[in-house]
Amino acid sequence: MPKDKLPQKSTLSGGEARRIALAAQGFATPRPSGPVTKRQLVKLIERLGVVQIDSVNVVSRTHYLPAFSRLGAYSREMLEEVAWAKTRPLFEYWAHEASLLPLSSQPLFRWRMQDARDGVGLWKGVARFRRENADFVEKVLQTIASRGPMSASELEIGQKGVGGWWGWSHAKTAVEGLFWTGELTTATRRGTFERVYGLPEKVLPRAIVEAPTPAREDAHRELYRMAIRAMGVATSKDLRDYFRMPVEGAKARMAELVEEGSLVPVTVKGWKEQAYVDPAARRPRKVDAQALLSPFDNLIWFRERTERMFGVRYRIEIYTPAEKRTHGYYVLPFLEGDALTARVDLKSDRKAGVLIVQASHAEPWASDATPVRLAQELKLMAGWLGLQSVRVEKKGDLAGMLAQAVGS
Repeated sequence: MPKDKLPQKSTLSGGEARRIALAAQGFATPRPSGPVTKRQLVKLIERLGVVQIDSVNVVSRTHYLPAFSRLGAYSREMLEEVAWAKTRPLFEYWAHEASLLPLSSQPLFRWRMQDARDGVGLWKGVARFRRENADFVEKVLQTIASRGPMSASELEIGQKGVGGWWGWSHAKTAVEGLFWTGELTTATRRGTFERVYGLPEKVLPRAIVEAPTPAREDAHRELYRMAIRAMGVATSKDLRDYFRMPVEGAKARMAELVEEGSLVPVTVKGWKEQAYVDPAARRPRKVDAQALLSPFDNLIWFRERTERMFGVRYRIEIYTPAEKRTHGYYVLPFLEGDALTARVDLKSDRKAGVLIVQASHAEPWASDATPVRLAQELKLMAGWLGLQSVRVEKKGDLAGMLAQAVGS
């Protein structure tokens, strides 16, 4: 029997659960020894099922980072190609948050698009704006239909900067609402990450647009199957969070998946809630990962699960006043082996060509090898980002040893 296909057990230790989760997320497989191929990149994203998008660019925009963490230094232009080129295997939609997803999963989110049209739950504002501005929204839709893909700024209709959500213009509010309802999709991104909107039937492959729409219950079951495959082991709350599934119906769908064998109930020592494991999950005895993780990486984006799994209370402090921050502004945890052993507050100084470690902190269980391995990963990241060097500032209990390791 392969060493990572151990017999099924009804009780897992915390370490076993952690290693199953890391293997499911792609951290138990060595990085490619040669240049990363497009096939490897797409296969990884298909494994994850979803990659979160975020506009913060203090180090790198977050959607570039999960592939770097798992594959090493790959071409960021390759991700842009598979995400936004004319012919591509990915599409954008609201899945975990704003996300990149495999094209094949588009029909699985049509229930959410319908909820947005109907104004169900979180989507009340979308439906209300459309109802109150029906003529305007229709004009936006017809303009894009006749002129082709356009950004909100190119539409040049409606009030600017005074309407809608977050101070958006009427045009931006309209296109985002149409994006959430599925009547528009992302044709491409340009400039400073500006979304360009197009009609799905003009942007997405015909086979996807014409694919049957599954029943809501069927779509939910498949999304839960994708979630457990991506997580390896999870509680019901973890599973719901992965694609931000509604509470209503979740208990029934999971019971159905247990009955069919897609979810196997297990007890994880130290976890208070019932857990489920993917019956096909790898169960490695050892994981020797080495990776810096985006704050929005799939492995750690659900902070409750991160704390339960790794014993680390991790919070992003972007919106915390500087004087009240504990670890820094844009902090990346460091995965070493099967543990989170450190965290670093990073900033890319692109003009100077330097990756700045503004603060560095070790977890209590960090070893003497931690600063050396972290320094290796920081240098790899700097090169991947096109920066020439790494500079470690003197803030944090790991700073001295890390600076020495970076300099050696």
